[in-house]
Amino acid sequence: MKDAIHPEYFQATIVCACGASSVTHSTRGNFSTDVCSACHPFYTGKSKVMDTAGRVDRFRKKYGPTAGLTAAPAGEAAADTDAK
Repeated sequence: MKDAIHPEYFQATIVCACGASSVTHSTRGNFSTDVCSACHPFYTGKSKVMDTAGRVDRFRKKYGPTAGLTAAPAGEAAADTDAK
């Protein structure tokens, strides 16, 4: 390796907003983060699962049944415009 072309590599402490800290190495030095594996919902098992089926049911309940509304086949729509 060539001398004097590589950045210095320091021991760094990373501190999370929850208070957890870990020691690693970095060219940046010490820094803080918003979330870590100790407090992130995905890793702690506290993540919320979205109920997409419930959303569809609420939409159908809000806007009512569509049984009376049917789309005309493409051939019939074209025949109606020719008759006029």
